[in-house]
Amino acid sequence: MRVFHELTRRSGIHGAPHPVRRTPYDKAALVARHVTGIVTRSPFPGRYDALVVPHPRKPNGVEIYTDELRALLGDRALILDSGINGSPLPGSTNLDFFTSAAGAVHRRTADDRGIATALEELTGIRVPVGALLAREVPKHLRLRALYRMLLKKHKIRTVYLVVAYFHQHIVGAARDLGIRVVELQHGAISPFHLGYSYPDRPEVADQPDELWCFGSYWTDVADLPAGMRTEVMGAPFLPTAGPKDPRRVLFLSQGTIGAELLQVADAVAKQHPELEVLYRLHPSERPADYTIPAGVQLSTGGSTLDLLATATYQVGVSTTALFEGMALGCRTAVANLPGHEYLDRAITRGHALLMRDPAQLIDAPLCDDPTSYYAPSDLSRLTAEQPE
Repeated sequence: MRVFHELTRRSGIHGAPHPVRRTPYDKAALVARHVTGIVTRSPFPGRYDALVVPHPRKPNGVEIYTDELRALLGDRALILDSGINGSPLPGSTNLDFFTSAAGAVHRRTADDRGIATALEELTGIRVPVGALLAREVPKHLRLRALYRMLLKKHKIRTVYLVVAYFHQHIVGAARDLGIRVVELQHGAISPFHLGYSYPDRPEVADQPDELWCFGSYWTDVADLPAGMRTEVMGAPFLPTAGPKDPRRVLFLSQGTIGAELLQVADAVAKQHPELEVLYRLHPSERPADYTIPAGVQLSTGGSTLDLLATATYQVGVSTTALFEGMALGCRTAVANLPGHEYLDRAITRGHALLMRDPAQLIDAPLCDDPTSYYAPSDLSRLTAEQPE
C-alpha cells in the first residue's frame, strides 16, 4: 500500500490520501503523550477476551465503525485506540510509545530484489522500495512480537479491528497464536483497492479470518484472499434521510483529487446557477488547501452524513460517502477523474452516473437498492456467535 501511494504521488496522478501535518509543537506534544501513555494508557492491566482496534477518524468525537460493537461487548473488550493520527477514545489504551519507537532504529536501505528497478522500467517512476523495506519490516517484526505478548497476557479470543491492512502486525500476532481476527468495513471496497483485491483469491499472509461488511454488495465486489469469510453486519451509523432540499448539490472532496474536483464544482455552479453547490472537505483536508471560486460554498462544519440526508445531488470520485449518499436518497454523479473506476459497478447497475459534462448533473439517478450497500444492523447476532 505504501509503495502504491508513493507511486501515485510521485507520478502526479493523486495527492496524499490522508495527509497528516504537524508543527514542531505538535510533534513535541505527541512525544510527551507517548511517554505519559506508557503508564496512563497501558493495555496490559486487567483481563479481557476481545480486543477492539477502532478507526482513528472520529467526526464530532464519534468513532462510527465500532461504536455499536463496543457497546455490545461492554467490559469484555480491551479498546486499543492510537492517538498518533487522531484523538483516542475516552478510557481507551494504546501502545503509541512502542509503535513510534519500533521504527526509530533501522538501516537506510535494504535489498529490494530488483523491485524498484522493475517498477521504474514499467512506470518511469522511481520509488525508494529499499528504504521503505528497511524501515517497515523491522518495525513490523518488533510490534508483532509485542502484540503476541499482549494477546497472550489477556487470552484474547477474538480481535476486531478497522483497516486491517494498516495493522498487519496485530493481525499477524493474532494469526501466530491461532486467534480469530475480524475486520469491520470502514470504506469503499473495489477491484482497485490494494487492501482487499487479490485476483483469483490466492493465499495471502497476515489477513483477517472474516470481513464484516455494510451490505451484500461489498461481499463479492472484489476477490478477497483465500479463506476469508464475509458477513453482512449492516450500518447502524447511517441517519434517516430527511426532507430533501431540491437545490442542494454536495461535492465530496478527497485529498487525492481535491483540486481537480473543485474545478468540476465550479463548472457545475456556472452551468446550474439556480443550484446551491457545497464543497465538502474530507476530514483530513483543511480550508487553507483551497481557493473556493464564486458560486461554490465551502462546507466544513457539522456532519457529512446529515448533509447527505438533505442533499438532492451528490458528486464525488471514489469516496465511501458516495455510497452513503446513495443509501440516503441522493442522486449520484461520479466525476470523470482518476479513481472513478471504484464506482464502475454502481454505474453499471444504474445507481450512479459517470458525469463527463456539468450539464449531465440533473440526469443523475437515484439508487433503487440502497440496502445492498447499507443494510440494517446485525451486529447483535454476529457478536453472540463469538467462540468460547
